Amino acid sequence: MIDWERVKELRAEIGPDDFSEVAEMFLEEADAAVSRLTLGLTAKAMEADLHFLKGAALNLGFDALSGLCQDGERRAAGGDTSVDLEAVRSTYFASKAAFEGGMDQAFAA
Repeated sequence: MIDWERVKELRAEIGPDDFSEVAEMFLEEADAAVSRLTLGLTAKAMEADLHFLKGAALNLGFDALSGLCQDGERRAAGGDTSVDLEAVRSTYFASKAAFEGGMDQAFAA
């Protein structure tokens, strides 16, 4: 679910001091995007939110989420709004919990 090597790479790129702040910012913005994913969204709005979530997911190593978002983004770009938004939401929250719960172990040296 989480690509811990990507998380470690990001932390190395931006430094341990800034990593927590950047991760928190990504998660806050992702929370907002996930909350906007509701039935009745236009294809264009859905595509934009899924695109943002895909980028945040890739940055934070949320592999399962990035795949769902990529598929949904492509479908929405073609006008298809029948994307399984509940799967996106549940995968996001499961990924977020795994990320937050695994941080100490991932960086224990």
